[in-house]
Amino acid sequence: MMSFCRVQILVLVSLTCLFPATHGWGIDGHFIICRIAQARLSNASADAVKQLLPDYAENDLGSLCSWADRVKFRYHWSPALHFIDTPEKLCTYQYSRDCKDANGEKDRCLAGAINNYTNQLLTYSSESTKAKYNLTEALLFLSHFIGDIHQPLHVGFTEDKGGNTIDVHWYTRKTVLHHVWDVSIIDTSEERYYNSNVENLIDTIQQNITGVWADQVKKWENCNSTETTCPNIYASEGIKAACEWAYKGVTEDSVLKDAYFISRLPIVNLRLAQGGVRLAATLNRIFG
Repeated sequence: MMSFCRVQILVLVSLTCLFPATHGWGIDGHFIICRIAQARLSNASADAVKQLLPDYAENDLGSLCSWADRVKFRYHWSPALHFIDTPEKLCTYQYSRDCKDANGEKDRCLAGAINNYTNQLLTYSSESTKAKYNLTEALLFLSHFIGDIHQPLHVGFTEDKGGNTIDVHWYTRKTVLHHVWDVSIIDTSEERYYNSNVENLIDTIQQNITGVWADQVKKWENCNSTETTCPNIYASEGIKAACEWAYKGVTEDSVLKDAYFISRLPIVNLRLAQGGVRLAATLNRIFG
């Protein structure tokens, strides 16, 4: 296993005040995905999640769904696990080609991390291996990373670091393209349509999951019969969405306004829904 695969037993503490948040989907995006997922857990999975969450979380997975961003400064090995870099303009993903860190170490990418923490959590019911991993941290990493892989620019081009080096204006505010997809589209949606209330946005997405997207949900949930999770599917969807929606029509210093926002918002909402559904499906397969 790669060195990142073994997370030693540590006391998990609330780190909100110790480390500034760095956003992947932004705090609200991860909160939405974990809230959707927790509502879809089987009884066995819900009990396992409750047992693994620290008491101060009060059985709210969403409250710690951004934890993996906050500990980047403590776990210096972890930032490479939040993304996948693909070759410029290819708009395709291949695990063997793309899942490596900046030093070329294989398996150290977002898809590799999802596989790793899934495998750690599969030891939950095994007394002989419980001491090997911190399964609370494994749960929080997995929940966060399944969120990250559904943000299209977390599977983006190597050259621009997933849109992090493309300067744009979001209406009048200067930012980078990656931040637009992490935060700005969601924030603008909440302000415009949901009275700046994330719970109202969650309600709408959940209604769409059981309504207009209901016939797609089973396909979202499914992996191959032998797989507990399937990040390669999610990553392939991600780079396709990045090319067709995130990067398309954007150049350095583009001013992105209503035309971009209104056309991209359905993609953001879809990926948030898929992330929540798939996180729940993965946890249900793990804890059964």
